Amino acid sequence: MLHKPKLLPSSQLLHPPSLPQIKNTPITPSPPITKQTHLKLSRRNLALCANSSLLLLLGSQTLQPLDHNKALAEEIPPEAETNTIDEKSEKESSGNTGCINKVSTKKAFLDISIDGDPAGRIVIGLYGDDAPVGTARFSNLVSGAAGITYRRKEFVKITPSYVQHGGMRSYGVDAEIANRTGGDLTNQSLVLEWERENGKCLGTKNLAGTIGIIVRDPLKPPPKVKLVARKGKLEIDQEEVGIEPNGTEFVMSIKDSPELDASALVVGRVLEGMEVVKRIGQVKTVQENTSSPYFRVAKLIGDKRAVVAERGFNRPYSKVLVTNCGLLD
Repeated sequence: MLHKPKLLPSSQLLHPPSLPQIKNTPITPSPPITKQTHLKLSRRNLALCANSSLLLLLGSQTLQPLDHNKALAEEIPPEAETNTIDEKSEKESSGNTGCINKVSTKKAFLDISIDGDPAGRIVIGLYGDDAPVGTARFSNLVSGAAGITYRRKEFVKITPSYVQHGGMRSYGVDAEIANRTGGDLTNQSLVLEWERENGKCLGTKNLAGTIGIIVRDPLKPPPKVKLVARKGKLEIDQEEVGIEPNGTEFVMSIKDSPELDASALVVGRVLEGMEVVKRIGQVKTVQENTSSPYFRVAKLIGDKRAVVAERGFNRPYSKVLVTNCGLLD
């Protein structure tokens, strides 16, 4: 027997159960919902925007220094600028007067030959008042008063700026003769005079046509420090690397040679025969190869072969000799 379903009254269907009301609770309005919009930009537009913003940033930073410099320029009157320029020119001229305004007190001559052919005579004026020690050294070597002389000695280096004479050797026959006759082959007094002249002359010392004695080697490495056992104790000893110039080599500048200022003491200038000096400068020489990586590495590690190779650079193929030399009245 089937049971009939119970039907609910219509009042219960039409009126749902009432929810409990919360009293004294303020209702806050909900915030408006905004839709997020995505802006699509290409890479080109992004790059343009970045560059423009960078330019604006740099422009804002550089405006102030420009205005500051402009303000400083407005504060300085034109008369002050001309005064500063005049002071600079006066300092430069005063620095060069010690290099140019020198009076020759002695005259010497050098007769030159190239491969046995006479090239001419060079007359030199020596600065006896400005460089007395260097003048005395050059005069003794030219005249032979020191027992040794420049006669029959060669030029060993030729560059576009200057030519260099080999001078005397600190060993062998030249050194023996100098020791017997009391000739001086040291450079201490010449270095002191070179330092004093550098304080007087602030500009280029080895100008075109000047004669200078090589008194020091600026490229000489510092002495090596090593430990030596002496009497059962370890002591620190210094070993000299290389040989100092003996003060007999000289250079003649074909044009201004500021690279010689660190090594040469100017003792005179060419009075006659500058064309002979230029002719020596035209002699073919061994090509310099200091840019080779093998040479750089060898010199960096202190290889003696690099030192020997460097001495051969700019050496003349022809034999350039001083056939005769002396002092003039």
